[in-house]
Amino acid sequence: MPFADELIGRHTARSLTRAIRAAAPQAELTALRAAPRQIDALSLRERADLLRDALLADLPGDYAALARTVRAAREDAHFTGWLIWPVTSALATRAVQEGEPAAFDDAMELLASLTGRLSSEFAIRTMLRHDLDRALGIIIGGWTGSPDADVRRLASEGTRPYLPWSVRVPDVLARPAATIPVLDALYRDESEYVRRSVANHLNDLSRDHPEVVLGAARRWLDNPETTTERLVRHGLRTLVKRGHPGALELLGFAPAALEVDGPDLDRDTVPFGGTVRFTASIRNLGDAQARLAIDYVVHHRKANGAQSGKTFKFTTRTLAPGEQIQVTREYSFRPITTRRYYPGRHAISLQINGIESERAEFELTAAPTR
Repeated sequence: MPFADELIGRHTARSLTRAIRAAAPQAELTALRAAPRQIDALSLRERADLLRDALLADLPGDYAALARTVRAAREDAHFTGWLIWPVTSALATRAVQEGEPAAFDDAMELLASLTGRLSSEFAIRTMLRHDLDRALGIIIGGWTGSPDADVRRLASEGTRPYLPWSVRVPDVLARPAATIPVLDALYRDESEYVRRSVANHLNDLSRDHPEVVLGAARRWLDNPETTTERLVRHGLRTLVKRGHPGALELLGFAPAALEVDGPDLDRDTVPFGGTVRFTASIRNLGDAQARLAIDYVVHHRKANGAQSGKTFKFTTRTLAPGEQIQVTREYSFRPITTRRYYPGRHAISLQINGIESERAEFELTAAPTR
């Protein structure tokens, strides 16, 4: 993943300043010209906010004046990329500050027109927080039917409950069914880009409201395209990892009579940075074939000595009556930036159609001291 200064850095601030100077030659742009000296110590989100605030300071006045300047800048093909984030944020901020329906509606139109240059998904959060129902009316009534895939994707992505790098929208979290009409309109979209956003939106909703999500998924599977099953699987991935019975059954992984032997580990002590291999055998004891979603769970030791499980996707298999398979996998404890490993007792278990097997424990040794 690129560093923050590769996305929004001094070069972005200077490019934005040049674009606004060309569109509004009378403006002094004092704050924008000072921004490159202030940007280095900031996070990505803070950099976007710095340029947004500089733009608002350098272009005082009402929303209409700001919108005219942005539309003039939009005529330049170089007015694109990461400089668009602070621009769309400035438009949304000025529109909601003004509080007039006409400004709100015009800002929504301008955000949609700019989203092909860089997604307006962050700026749209300001509009949703100000008037969710008005924004959704525009999104559902217009954006979901747009001929532009970028606009249709904005309809789904911008309204996600847990959009990365963005502020939360309390009303979206409190009213989980509010965005379902957006997804209903887009789950059969011709664009994989749009459908992937729908799946991620569905997955966001599943974190807090699984029944709302399962209701939508059932309806879609009753009226599918060839792409619908894949979309639903991706949208239910968190529920599947949690072993949610309704999600598993909807995807065809019904409860099954199984005999699980293992997991068996290849060692009782694992050195820091090393790997542990596990194997297990699974037999179908039932009279019908069993479709299995087989995951594994690594129960990491935490700083307080307790264990916390993290589920990893493993495989899916279909077993005939009496059929037995053996599965095996290695797990590495090599150092990574996203997890800290604590020495002590860890464990591995299988999770099959949501049911966890017995745990196999092992000892992780401490990292060598330097």
